[in-house]
Amino acid sequence: MGDVVQMHFSTVDYVIFTLLLVASAGIGVFYAFSGGRQRTTQEFLLADRSMTCLPVSLSLLATFQSAVAILGAPSEIYTHGTQYWFLGCSYFLGLLIPAHIFIPVFYRLRLASTYEYLELRFSKSVRICGTVTFIFQMVIYMGVVLYAPALALNAVTGIDLWGAVLAMGLVCTLYTTLGGLKAVIWTDVFQTIVMFAGQLAVIVVGAHQAGGVAEVWRRAQNGSRISGLELNPDPLERHTFWTLSVGGVFLMLALYGVNQAQVQRYLSSRTENEAIMSCYVVFPCQQIVLALGCLMGLVMYSRYGEDSPLDKGYVQTNDQMVLYFVMDVLQDLPGLPGLFVACLFSGALSTISSAFNSLATVTMEDLIKPHFPAMTEARATLLSKGLALGYGLVCLAMAYIASLMGSVLQAALSIFGMIGGPLLGLFCLGMFFPWANSIGAVMGLAAGLLMAFWIGIGNFVSRMQTHGVPILNGTAILDTANATTVVMTTLVTSLTTKPRLTGLKAFYSLSYMWYSAHNSATVVVVGLVVSLLTGPSKEKDLTPGTVYPVLGTLLFFLPERYREKLCCVTPLEDKSKALARQPYQMAEKDISDAPRSPHEDKNGVEESEEKTNQPSCTLMHVEQETAL
Repeated sequence: MGDVVQMHFSTVDYVIFTLLLVASAGIGVFYAFSGGRQRTTQEFLLADRSMTCLPVSLSLLATFQSAVAILGAPSEIYTHGTQYWFLGCSYFLGLLIPAHIFIPVFYRLRLASTYEYLELRFSKSVRICGTVTFIFQMVIYMGVVLYAPALALNAVTGIDLWGAVLAMGLVCTLYTTLGGLKAVIWTDVFQTIVMFAGQLAVIVVGAHQAGGVAEVWRRAQNGSRISGLELNPDPLERHTFWTLSVGGVFLMLALYGVNQAQVQRYLSSRTENEAIMSCYVVFPCQQIVLALGCLMGLVMYSRYGEDSPLDKGYVQTNDQMVLYFVMDVLQDLPGLPGLFVACLFSGALSTISSAFNSLATVTMEDLIKPHFPAMTEARATLLSKGLALGYGLVCLAMAYIASLMGSVLQAALSIFGMIGGPLLGLFCLGMFFPWANSIGAVMGLAAGLLMAFWIGIGNFVSRMQTHGVPILNGTAILDTANATTVVMTTLVTSLTTKPRLTGLKAFYSLSYMWYSAHNSATVVVVGLVVSLLTGPSKEKDLTPGTVYPVLGTLLFFLPERYREKLCCVTPLEDKSKALARQPYQMAEKDISDAPRSPHEDKNGVEESEEKTNQPSCTLMHVEQETAL
């Protein structure tokens, strides 16, 4: 039995799996021919800013929950126990901070691309640095997200590897290109329901076969898989209460606060309140997703105990183990394995469709429109669709490259997590520190990326040297916040006490949950030091509404004149300023998108009088929403 054991799909399974792909494509075609028919960039990239809270929140959830996470969380619980469940504690702050700090700033500036904020706050060059970093991050990530589940599926069920990759990649490209963000959000809603159904089916059937939930829990306790509160403050420990609940907050912020794929969904909301509500609705949904992943791991443990299919050689990696377990549990129930595979592919589809759409948006808004301000709306929309299609094909090419990578696959996944932190740091630098200037921002971002790659690659190489085997064997693939944190993988650690690491070895073995916090802090510290050395920004030079007055609130005990010196008196939005500035911004965003300078203000106002496609309630809305 040394070879990988293959189980096979029945006809019903193939039918269910095909229905998922057909339904997803159907939603795209529906939005291509209904409503505004995707004729404007506003509709194609921002769903006409007309979405309500529920679809937006389910879409946020689906983007967060990739196929890698569906396979990763149960195998993590099976191998290491339930400590990982404490990640749920980080969701409180990880969603409250975006809801009340990031969303108000982005929404009131009427942006389409998050990186537009960087130009308003700093300069053109900072915007381009941010955009290029994001494109690099997403292009590498989406190929791996497409390839990893197809590879596991092929190993366990014998489904044709490239058939699965092409089916997913092409269907996803089709509905993203035809239906725009509306189609992406509604397919996400459909795919979220399929994901819940697939995981629930496995847990219910598995627990029933094991003799009930109480029996599952009892076996997990006997096998010491139910973890207590691990309060060890050591940042080198992979998972403790602190790494998960505090380090996890920064991972969540990098994802839900500043990642274009997520922010685009907030901006597609009808009102700012709807956007904030969608953050609140995501919170219980995420807890359910986390609980389902953890329960599945426990059901797996109750079935196999310490005698894992991995040890027996039935499968070769942890992510294949989850699929093997699913096929094993559901083999006598035709249709249910197909439902779980549909659930897995829903995870992949929702992630890569968000990637296509957000990449098309940033490329259009940050790299193309500023150079061609006179471009007509029809041509801009056509070009956006072309970009979505182009990125779809790039994704397939990246999946092919991922297939050649072998053991470097995990390193490619972790690049994603490495880049999320520095980008979070860049936005925090601009939003919370009024005296940070654009030189500081560029230097800070460079330092953060350098630090991220240093730790990430150092960790990877030191593991290779220590274990002397390709790192993919026996790894725990884990993706906690799909679009920002992926994992430095870990070989299954033995329960014996580990020798205390020193020097660079200790630096490299920092828990991957702290990467985002460490790298974003590097950006802020370097950015502030460089800004102070090169002449800090003056308050009067800042674009109103780009700085969140967090320092003013924290330093309330200082006299007014000191707070003025520190530039931290200005509120987020002054009502009169907001009303005066709004038509200018809307016109600037929707018509020219040309680089901003004060003397353009008058033109912007004239143009906005001609422009009628913006909702007339915007000004009233800004007036109502000024006080935080």
